[in-house]
Amino acid sequence: MRLVPDSYVSKHGLNATEFGLLVQAGLSPTEAIKTATIYGADNLGKSDVLGSIEAGKFADIVAVHGDPTKDITELMDIDFVMKEGVVYKNK
Repeated sequence: MRLVPDSYVSKHGLNATEFGLLVQAGLSPTEAIKTATIYGADNLGKSDVLGSIEAGKFADIVAVHGDPTKDITELMDIDFVMKEGVVYKNK
C-alpha cells in the first residue's frame, strides 16, 4: 500500500501555512480562504453538501480570535473547531 499525502506544500498539520503562501503569491486573504472552502467543494463536485455554511450542508467550522481577511496568519492559531456538530476544540 502506498500512502499519498493530502498536502504537497507542507507537512500534515501545518496546512494553514498554505494560506500565507497563496497571499504571498497575490491572492487576497478572502480568495485564499475560498480555495479551501467554496472553490475546493466546487472542484470536488460537492458544492451541494460542502464549502459554505448553509442548511443541509456539513457544518465543519473553525474560528479564530482575529480577522483572517485582514491577517491571514490568524488561521495559524485556531481557537474553535466543530465538525459535523461536535465541538473538538474550544479555547
